[in-house]
Amino acid sequence: MKVNVQAVNFAVDRKLLDFVQERMDKLEKYYDKVVSADVFLKVEKTSDKENKIAEIKINVPGDDFVVKKQCKIFEEAVELCAESLERLLVKRKEKISSHI
Repeated sequence: MKVNVQAVNFAVDRKLLDFVQERMDKLEKYYDKVVSADVFLKVEKTSDKENKIAEIKINVPGDDFVVKKQCKIFEEAVELCAESLERLLVKRKEKISSHI
């Protein structure tokens, strides 16, 4: 799957990019028709500790799914987004297979 990572207000390191790519690749076992994923990583300029935001948009034929989570670290936010996307993709797959 093609994964585009965009970092807003900070420089992203290789380890985080690899983590995001690995996590997005795991989504393909839930629904194999995923075209691409756009991952936006943002740092909010607040005094709040939970200032890391991950927003993931995945493209599947005929639809787009967008999930946004805010946590203390990007890895946790990406993980929570991926879990939500897993549920969405499983629902989509069940919906499509019930129409066939």
